[in-house]
Amino acid sequence: MDEVTVIGAGLGGLSAAIHLRLRGHRVTVFEAGPGVGGRANRLELGGLRFDTGPTLLNYPWVFEELFSAAGRDLHGAVALRRIEPTLSYRWPDGTRLTLSSDLERLREEFEQIEAGAARRLDAFLVDAGEKFRIAFEKLVPRNEDHPLRYFAPLRARELVRCALWRSMYAELRRFFRSRYLVEALGSYAMYLGGSPFELPGLFSILPYGELAHGLWLPRGGIYALIEAIQTLARELGVTIETRCRVERILIEDGRVTGVRLADGRRQASPIVVSNLDLPATLAELVGQPPPPLKMSPSVLTFYWAVANRPEGLGHHTIFLPRDYRAAFDQLNRGARIPAEPAFYVAAAAASDPEVSAPGAWPVFVLVPLPLLSRLGPIDWAEASGRLREFVLRRLRDSGVELDPTKILAERVLTPKDWSERFGLFDGSAFGAAHTLGQMGPFRPRNYSRRVRGLYFSGASTTPGTGLPMVALSGKLVAQRIAAHAR
Repeated sequence: MDEVTVIGAGLGGLSAAIHLRLRGHRVTVFEAGPGVGGRANRLELGGLRFDTGPTLLNYPWVFEELFSAAGRDLHGAVALRRIEPTLSYRWPDGTRLTLSSDLERLREEFEQIEAGAARRLDAFLVDAGEKFRIAFEKLVPRNEDHPLRYFAPLRARELVRCALWRSMYAELRRFFRSRYLVEALGSYAMYLGGSPFELPGLFSILPYGELAHGLWLPRGGIYALIEAIQTLARELGVTIETRCRVERILIEDGRVTGVRLADGRRQASPIVVSNLDLPATLAELVGQPPPPLKMSPSVLTFYWAVANRPEGLGHHTIFLPRDYRAAFDQLNRGARIPAEPAFYVAAAAASDPEVSAPGAWPVFVLVPLPLLSRLGPIDWAEASGRLREFVLRRLRDSGVELDPTKILAERVLTPKDWSERFGLFDGSAFGAAHTLGQMGPFRPRNYSRRVRGLYFSGASTTPGTGLPMVALSGKLVAQRIAAHAR
């Protein structure tokens, strides 16, 4: 079978490598960094290990299927712990909401926020559950470029149920009157690079998916899953070379012939799968202008080793701002760092004491920000300090005991750091956004129509962003390559 070169050992690249190897291809993966994982990497600080990016796992069956395809058992390679409760929200006025996969507990939480919301929650879960079934049975796991053929498997009532013409925010308002419930469930849009006021109503499946199927933490963190997938790839015969940066994709007469590495080596290959972000691949490795995509936000992340367990924090907490609509507008259209950004805090020791060390507890903070191109020149040392003060003040005001003097060690990754370290286009942390014009058959395809033999995996192609979708992108690109070979 043909030699395949995969650029980047992120999750999408590793998944593609596994599925291609299972189809009989010889596969070599070149990774520029010192280890695999891409954005889902590991950082060591103050005697602690941090996951650099994703800190939670949803839709574990996607990874079960990845291992099963190779005749292996995910749970024999990685121990998964269910996180309960799943997520908490806090607002500046003191309002709090905790989400849970325990339906009775969730109904009580909703009823405390809004009288009658427990009954409406039941209706929401039925509606979103049907959307979820439609999406994962008939839409997500398919390569289809033509809109009519993409939606053809849906019956008329299923197409109506998808609510593609209604915003996610409006869809949530069909069920809940309280701004707090709608803002909490709508905040998932942040990680699809959009706003609940812009994303289609179909994406009410995002909060449903976590409520219905739970959130999980691999023992040892997300990177333990990445290591298990790397081991699986190598056991199957995939060659993985780290510290090997691809400098150029080689093309002759409109067809891929291989890649050139930064050290001058050339790897001949009639098929190249790039797991570098799709627009970055075209701009940096092919020399083509990137497509005019709406990209998801950038992020600034703090990693803190603290001397005392931060009382008052659960495993996952999102701090939302006073003006929700304005915050999303600033995030997606603004040209400066918002004065009151939303942010996310992961204190994994709340549910897994094993992640701590003697006298040190890990705290991870993620602050979504506008794209680098909109921010312009920034003094990131000054900006990071200002955001640090804001986060610590919000934590203190919400009753979290985290004394700044107890931060024993700190690492900060700015949007510029993320862009340079992981090859993120314009600093975009989650890839191409999931607006109506960039989903399904309208999303960038996982193959090039201008260069034969060039394919893509990862967050900016089909099916989308997030660990499960990126893992599925590797399966879909392998299917695409097989279809093109016929």
